[in-house]
Formats: sequence, C-alpha cells, structure tokens
Amino acid sequence: MNNDREWFAANRGRYERALREPALAFIRAMAPRLAAISPHFVASDKKVGGSLMRIHRDVRFAADKSPYKTNLGIQFRHNAGKDVHAPGFYFHVGGDGIFLGAGMWHPPAEALAAIRGKIVDAPEAWLAVRDDADFRADWSLGGDSLKRPPRGFAKDHPLIEDIQRKDHIAACDLEVGEIFGPAAVDRIAERFARTSPYVRFLCEALDEPF
Repeated sequence: MNNDREWFAANRGRYERALREPALAFIRAMAPRLAAISPHFVASDKKVGGSLMRIHRDVRFAADKSPYKTNLGIQFRHNAGKDVHAPGFYFHVGGDGIFLGAGMWHPPAEALAAIRGKIVDAPEAWLAVRDDADFRADWSLGGDSLKRPPRGFAKDHPLIEDIQRKDHIAACDLEVGEIFGPAAVDRIAERFARTSPYVRFLCEALDEPF
C-alpha cells in the first residue's frame, strides 16, 4: 500500500476524481433525504470541515506514523454537536468493510450518564426502540462495554448489559454492490431511516431535538 506523502502528492488528482468528488456528490444527494428523516442532522459538502472526514491521520500519539487513513468516512452529525461525539449517522468504506453507523461513539461522561439515566427511567421506551423489528432487521448494537456495572447500578439490573455500554452505536453491514448504482443513495437513506426511533431516544436523553 502506498501510504506516504510523496506518492499521495503525485496522485492527488486520482484521489480527487475517484474518491473525494464522488463522496461530495453522495453528500449532496443525501441532504434532502436526511432532512426527510430529521432536519437536525448536517449534510455538508464543504471540502474542509464538512461531512467528509479528513483523510489525514492524527499521528501525534500514534506508534503508526502513516500519514493517511485507509478508509473513506462520511459523518452526518447533529447540528448541536461540534464533532463526531454527538448523535449522528456515519458511512464507512474501507478494507475492513463497508458499513453504516448510527448513534454515539465514545460519548463523554456526562452524555453517557444521561443516556443511562434515560434507559433506567424509561425502560419500556428503550426496549421498544432496541428491539424494534424494522431496526434489528439490518442493524445491530455494538461498541465497547464496561466489564463491571457502573457505580450505583446493581449487577442484576434487568438492563445491565445496556447500562454497561460505553458506546451507543448501531451498525449495518453493506455489500459492495449496495453502494453503487442509481438506487444506492435511496437504499442507504432507507437504512438510516430505520434507526430513527433509536437516534431519537439518544437525542431525547441529551435534551436535543430530533
């Protein structure tokens, strides 16, 4: 794999044509479809600071100093969030797979506590969201979890597995053929729409609109 600055500089045009411009076109196509799901999520085709995530890696504290990511990442964040640590939608294409994401990855402590509180205070609403048949047909909950119950929660709480979650994310794996062709954008938007009750629950836990 060519992951060095000299090679990338010489092949910048290929990157622009084959990846960046199609990704920005996808973001533009998703904008009205995302607005139909919720008006509070941002689909920005700005080349810098928009929905297309940077190809440059943050290597300040990394043992691997390779300058570039080996995946394409697109985030549709909540307009209340300043970065990816807010409820949102995500599209990932890389050697490690093609998948969609929804929810919050590594939420800060205050947000995580609020989500736990919402789960405990509204267990029936949470179970209806978590176990919704349309949602679970294509999506599965993932992310990291604590090995022990957080302070203040009994280990035999009926929702302890959800309370121990450190991430509140759902993932939907895609096949290569699903991201190409005239129906691809509608297909992805439809998958995102199935997560609406789940993402709404997270937004409500954080007192943010959906």
